[in-house]
Amino acid sequence: MIAFVQGPVAAIAGGVAVVEVGGVGMAVLCTPTTLAGLRVGEPVRLATSLVVREDSLTLFGFADDDERATFEVLQAAPGVGPKLAQAMLGVHSPDALRVAVASGDEKALIAVPGIGKAKAAKLLLEYKDKLGAPHGTVPAQKPVASGPAPWHEQLHAALVGLGYAPREADDAVAAVAPEAELQSTPDVGVLLRLALRGLNKAR
Repeated sequence: MIAFVQGPVAAIAGGVAVVEVGGVGMAVLCTPTTLAGLRVGEPVRLATSLVVREDSLTLFGFADDDERATFEVLQAAPGVGPKLAQAMLGVHSPDALRVAVASGDEKALIAVPGIGKAKAAKLLLEYKDKLGAPHGTVPAQKPVASGPAPWHEQLHAALVGLGYAPREADDAVAAVAPEAELQSTPDVGVLLRLALRGLNKAR
């Protein structure tokens, strides 16, 4: 098992970060929020989980070990593959998912693209005794490192990466713009959570 990869970011495209490790480029699938915090040419350390299929080997990357452990529990549930498990972590932090499961919050799971009401109810039962108790205060979303890309471009890319149409992403970015203007340094993670709430209500 590859527990983590560490090295400079060689490229970022299509939901994948390429990390140079010992002269080899490792393609790592990451959530849009994680990708938004990476910069080409800068060093990074990503916790990883290798998913083995008959016709593929796919490396998924996470901001820390807790995200990786949560991913492995999530994707082990019936009807949940690694892509959907990663989408859950793209919308919610591990502790936010623990709180949602502990409180039976179907709406929190429905906010994830690909999860409807019936599936959310089944997953709440499936994860009830597996995710464990929250570790502490639950942030709306992990802060994303600031960088040269404007917050609206990072947010738009994150929403498109989660499966929303560009026009939906445009509308969601516009909806959270007033909140972003109140922040001296807009937190893309927090704005992503707000945008997803708005998109979920609109459906």
